[in-house]
Amino acid sequence: MKIKVLTLFLAITSSLSFSQTKLADKFFENYGYVKAIELYEKVVEKGKADAHVLTRLGDAYYNNSNSEKAVYWYKKALTKYKNIEAEYIYKYIQSLRSIGNYEEANVWFKKLSDAQKGDSRLKGYDPNNVGVFDQLTSKNVDLMVTMENLSFNSELSDFGSFVKDSTLYFASARGENKKVYNWNKEPFLDIFQVDFTEKVNEEGIALNTYDKPSELLSQGINTVYHEASVAITNDGKTMYFTRDNVNQRQRLKYDKEGTTHLKLYKSTLVGKLWTEPEELPFNDEIYSTGHPALSVDNKTLYFVSDRADGFGQTDIYAVSIKENGTYGEPINLGDKINTEGREMFPFVSQDSTFYFSSDGHLNLGLLDIFKSNILKDSKNITAPENLGAPFNSGYDDFAYYIDNETKKGYISSNRPEGKGGDDIYGFTISKCVQLISGIATEHRTEIILNGVTVKLIDETGKIIAEAITKEDGAYAFEVECNKKYTILGTKDDYHEDQKTIITSNKNEEENILDLVLKPMLLESQIIINPIFFDYDKATIRTDAQYELENIVNVLRKHDEMIIKIEAHTDSRGRDKYNLKLSDKRAKSTAEYIISRGIERSRIQSARGFGETRLLNKCENGVKCSEEEHQVNRRSYFYIVDGNEDNE
Repeated sequence: MKIKVLTLFLAITSSLSFSQTKLADKFFENYGYVKAIELYEKVVEKGKADAHVLTRLGDAYYNNSNSEKAVYWYKKALTKYKNIEAEYIYKYIQSLRSIGNYEEANVWFKKLSDAQKGDSRLKGYDPNNVGVFDQLTSKNVDLMVTMENLSFNSELSDFGSFVKDSTLYFASARGENKKVYNWNKEPFLDIFQVDFTEKVNEEGIALNTYDKPSELLSQGINTVYHEASVAITNDGKTMYFTRDNVNQRQRLKYDKEGTTHLKLYKSTLVGKLWTEPEELPFNDEIYSTGHPALSVDNKTLYFVSDRADGFGQTDIYAVSIKENGTYGEPINLGDKINTEGREMFPFVSQDSTFYFSSDGHLNLGLLDIFKSNILKDSKNITAPENLGAPFNSGYDDFAYYIDNETKKGYISSNRPEGKGGDDIYGFTISKCVQLISGIATEHRTEIILNGVTVKLIDETGKIIAEAITKEDGAYAFEVECNKKYTILGTKDDYHEDQKTIITSNKNEEENILDLVLKPMLLESQIIINPIFFDYDKATIRTDAQYELENIVNVLRKHDEMIIKIEAHTDSRGRDKYNLKLSDKRAKSTAEYIISRGIERSRIQSARGFGETRLLNKCENGVKCSEEEHQVNRRSYFYIVDGNEDNE
């Protein structure tokens, strides 16, 4: 009897689990992810979860951008069951990236490469290069990006920004619309507008201050269902926006599968009111069309669609707007922009840079913002470039808008520090700059030097700025953050001084690089760095030629100056031979100077002294290193009267 009861209990439990899975599937397929999660997790609690339930849980959390939970359930599915579809591997990788676990993401990326060869989302990614993510997170360190969560964000979803005449248009789940969307259990979206003015903060940065947002109520723009994603023409008279597919009675229309799709509409401004919205002719009843964006000349409309000829889940298309108000045929932007993933939220800035969001190109996790160049005919497209942090994070980052003149803009993101599901962030871009400054002084006396030419040199060797010190000996250059610079100080009759620095990423930091120049004319000598010779040779080496150019410069500047040259050897070898060798070295030194255009008569003598005037202990029979011996192989340059007899 106990066996029968147990069998009956198991049968009932199995039946209930199957029923709950089916019910959860129904909610999932209708985007009711919150309810679907609740039901799927009940099935897991009963120990009846299969690969379908586990991957659906991963998807439900993934679609609601809860990456930690998505990682948990995808990992369970992928480690428990073999032959899981490659699409779940990719979503698991995306979720791992989102929480910053790039090392584990790479492990699974290699598995995806083996399972899904030719996947467009693999392009440009090297699974052996984990450092690529560090590059993305530090990409904009040479810029100062001030980003703020805007004051008017609500506890619900707020996203999508378009600015026209100091008015910001955005989508929000706030307001009087109480109808709830099953996907995230928030009210359906409406279009809102908010006026703003510019204000300079304590740090001298111009930020916008915003009035209280108001719903765009005029002439039925908003319904009880979704409206979002605004684009307005340059003249301000035509607005394109996205809306759920509704009938004339503003009730949802469904396809045969029971799904409601998005459509594009436009409205015209008459006076201060928007006219009744008009559906665009290239909408489709079985595919979604939304997220409008206009080209700079307003002759091309970009939009997003999941129609059948696309490369992935959603693609970006372009359609021409003709002078008579009709439209051309929609054209897919191709595989440089579109991938097997999601491409969404296009925007074209005033300089014709094309921005969009994607989870199919190399990213930090979930949706990232990218930019590309698209010419007038939309045929010449450059490979997309990830904007990097702080515009992108491990979360959904999308709906980029920027004013090229003010360098101000907006992104939308569900990063965790926000107020609601999605929030709008305002940003201002400026160059991160620092100061390199210092004072030039003389080496021995520490007196301040004026007339020092100070050059700022970048890491390519290009001189990008130059200054000459005055009585205070000071110089200063404004430079960029995170760059390598060399400061070179020169003055006639002085040795140059050179300093190198790599600036940090701290804005307005001052770097002090004082210059200390050694005088060449000291008492009766021209002081240069030692002229060294190879052992047993009198040939002028390249490093010696470099130093002798200082002698040439001094003689050219002081055209009455006469010098004499002394050369010395180390103690190795016979004394008589060394005397002869040093004399050869003195004379080869003189010949080099003469070869540089200095008259022979200005060199009174060039004489060798062999090993008779050693500078250290390295006499005959004393063991010394090569470096110690080389100290004794040197030359001196004395300033003499022109009539002085040779010694």
